[in-house]
Amino acid sequence: MNGTILIVDDDDDTAVLLRDSLRKRGFDVDAVNSAQQCLEHLRTDPVDVVVTDVQMAGMSGIELCQELRQRHPDLLPLVLTGQGGLETAIAAIRAGAYDFITKPVKVDALAIAVGRALEHLSLKREVKRLRSAADRDIPIDGIAGNSPVIRETVEMIRRVADSDATVLITGESGTGKELVARALHNLSPRRDQPFVAVNCAAMPAPLLESELFGHVRGAFTDAKRSRAGLFVQAGAGTIFLDEIGEMPIEMQVKLLRVLQERRVRPVGGDEEVPFEARVVTATNRDLETEVDEKRFREDLFYRINVVAIPVPPLRARAGDILMLAQYFLKRIAGRTNKPVQGISGPAARMLMDYDWPGNVRELENCMERAVALCRLDEVTVDDLPAKVQEHQSSKIVITTESPGELITLDEMERRYVRQVLHAVGGNKTHAARILGIDRRSLYRRLEEPRHDQRVAESHALTSRPPSSVASSSPGAPANGFSGSSSSTGSGSSTGSSSNVHPASNPVSGAGASTNHAGEAEPI
Repeated sequence: MNGTILIVDDDDDTAVLLRDSLRKRGFDVDAVNSAQQCLEHLRTDPVDVVVTDVQMAGMSGIELCQELRQRHPDLLPLVLTGQGGLETAIAAIRAGAYDFITKPVKVDALAIAVGRALEHLSLKREVKRLRSAADRDIPIDGIAGNSPVIRETVEMIRRVADSDATVLITGESGTGKELVARALHNLSPRRDQPFVAVNCAAMPAPLLESELFGHVRGAFTDAKRSRAGLFVQAGAGTIFLDEIGEMPIEMQVKLLRVLQERRVRPVGGDEEVPFEARVVTATNRDLETEVDEKRFREDLFYRINVVAIPVPPLRARAGDILMLAQYFLKRIAGRTNKPVQGISGPAARMLMDYDWPGNVRELENCMERAVALCRLDEVTVDDLPAKVQEHQSSKIVITTESPGELITLDEMERRYVRQVLHAVGGNKTHAARILGIDRRSLYRRLEEPRHDQRVAESHALTSRPPSSVASSSPGAPANGFSGSSSSTGSGSSTGSSSNVHPASNPVSGAGASTNHAGEAEPI
């Protein structure tokens, strides 16, 4: 029968006898001599069933069952005891034991009990698998949208939810990174365990260390009692380290060791404490740039970036803006008892045209303001914030034929690079990937031209007369070079530039973002 079993008994002879007897019956069995050895074994070699004695030195079998229920909820413990009293049986079942067997142990009876436990575990896992398959058709709580980019994010969440791999969630402020972290937790087998979130930017390094790793009594002033850190408090659940890019460099070293060893040392303590929580991190910074500029440790970056989940900005999700706006409107109107039902056409167009630098959080704030000011049954333009009403789209549109308004190809390229960079929230690595260049080339294209170069370019575009070829002096060389060069230069400067020039304001495209849509509070 498939399944792995671990025998825990402080009597070495008993442990070996039970191990060998079950092996003869086809089970995959190992044995240890204490509860602590059992927990250490499970850190590296998971099993399906633990068979433990009750009376053991140090941690008892009942206490071990309690630890197993917290750290390994999918594992089934069986309890052996020479004291077959009713109180011991009740205590074992309450502690999480699946079954209770009295000593002296009959190997056939033990084999039957182990077989039943494995069958129960198999059925439990099959139900979980079927439920997980059914859940794939159910929207994730707090995450809404039909745009391709948000569907990719949702699919990635579902794919890694069952894994214990460390996840790095990236995205601009207001995109809903914590909602993604909660979705990972709620879709995982850890959903019934704690979800502990901590903002790494909100505390100085000494306080952050105490919060994450705990402290012992007397470790510092006012430490009147020992306190477990958040890594331990999270139990077998999930710990979410938000804004990890803001973490002080001295804390990054300590966190790296914790993630490598899966143990924390409380402040002022001498002993390390193991933890079982899954680690999920998030940042609005470009950590690859932070690594290049020596503000974030490269080894820690690779430790937390096992699986990366990018959360798109709202401007990259244009198709989701009105759906999210309507969602917020209904929720806020219902909470405030206002009879607002929808959004007028002109107001909807303004919502679609706006860039939403604050992402879903800004959209929610906008709709809350609109509902508060609305005097009709629908939100109108007058109810929207002034910056939404006054926003002008930064799309590059070419409608001019005036040579005086045209720009060079270099300037056009520079503006487009800035536009792409703004569209991805300043993430230079992502922008370079979209543009198909390396980061060094990206920096070079962002550099402003020297003053004398700009003057020369402006003169070449606006001051050269169309008749420059015809006005060549009679004594000019007759090799055809001067004439063809002037003609080609005049035509290419005007003609090709006119194909890439923004219409009204020649400077407006320099730092503006493309009018895409992106992310949401129910993202």
